[in-house]
Amino acid sequence: MSGRPTVALIDTQALEYNLKSLKAKLPEGVATTAVVKANAYGHGAALVAETLQSAGCSFFGVAFAGEGAELRKGGITKPIIVFSGATPAEITTIIENNLTPVVYDIDSAQAINKQAEAAGIKQPVHIKIDSGMGRLGIQPGRIKGFFNAFSKLQNLQMEGLMSQYAEMDSEDKAFSKTQLATFKASIKEIAALGFKARYNHIANSAATVDCSESHLDMVRPGIMLYGAYPAPHFRGQIDLRPVMTLKTRIIQLKRVAPGTPVSYGRTFITDRESVIATLPVGYGDGLPRRLSSGSTAAAGKGSVLIRGRKAPIVGTICMDLMMVDVTGIEGVEQGDEAVIIGAQGAEIITAEEIAEQTGTISYEIFCNVARRVPRIAVRTTTAKTEKELI
Repeated sequence: MSGRPTVALIDTQALEYNLKSLKAKLPEGVATTAVVKANAYGHGAALVAETLQSAGCSFFGVAFAGEGAELRKGGITKPIIVFSGATPAEITTIIENNLTPVVYDIDSAQAINKQAEAAGIKQPVHIKIDSGMGRLGIQPGRIKGFFNAFSKLQNLQMEGLMSQYAEMDSEDKAFSKTQLATFKASIKEIAALGFKARYNHIANSAATVDCSESHLDMVRPGIMLYGAYPAPHFRGQIDLRPVMTLKTRIIQLKRVAPGTPVSYGRTFITDRESVIATLPVGYGDGLPRRLSSGSTAAAGKGSVLIRGRKAPIVGTICMDLMMVDVTGIEGVEQGDEAVIIGAQGAEIITAEEIAEQTGTISYEIFCNVARRVPRIAVRTTTAKTEKELI
């Protein structure tokens, strides 16, 4: 452990609870693929996958072959689907680590088949249909041509058929229903060509909760595993627990006179005698610089929790440091805990709140938490303080 006070506590009990809540929405026999790409949305892929594998997760989903290889090195034995497929340079990694690539064009299928033949294996693949996302996938009008060519690839086995919703998190489900109908029609067309998948899947977190007709054989929850919601209207539909707490500690306190500038660009100048706390966390750790104060004598949009109260961010957030105004908070001392994402006392700052303040989504807030921030496993009922863990 580095001893640095900035850490991300990962509540494995909350993670298990969220998986259980999501699985409770499913009928018997529907598999769950936990999406752990992008370092498990910033939560630490090895830690998250190990927890979910022990909790009975069926599959894992990553974006790239390298992510899958890291999970294998970490002891993950369950099937791992590589959503972005395999470039020629990644096929060896796919085969050596027993990964399952997604295929969305015949060229990549042929390249995978060639190396699978050389390795003497039957390589499972999931074939992606573009039902309306306009990203990766075979267009419905080209299904027949693809499968005519695919039928000649003797070292590939179609394990799954999949697609991706474009706006299932919207309250208006009209386009999502069109996508589901397109995908189901594609499944039927492919079956008529002589191909049947063991797993047909399109459901993300939102569809797992809000569209039971799209559960099919497998669901692929992501953001909800981590205790966040794709959109506010999902809050009443499933109970989730936040998994990440991002926190640090005050490393310096200063009492300064009115008219004192704070940080780069002097974007904040005190208009009263103030107590300014410096925290060892910045945009190099993934904190959005847009939370900085933007005008003289005006605190920024962002805040942290210190002694159970919100302390506004003042001045420009630096790469490794930031400042907050603790003037109105009694008893603040050097070494006090500062919570950036999470709860302290009766107050809470969520990733969704930070996302709204900075014009983005909670997914990005989580994913941006840098790898230099240690991820430390805790459990809700036995969680130690960060001081005890380091």
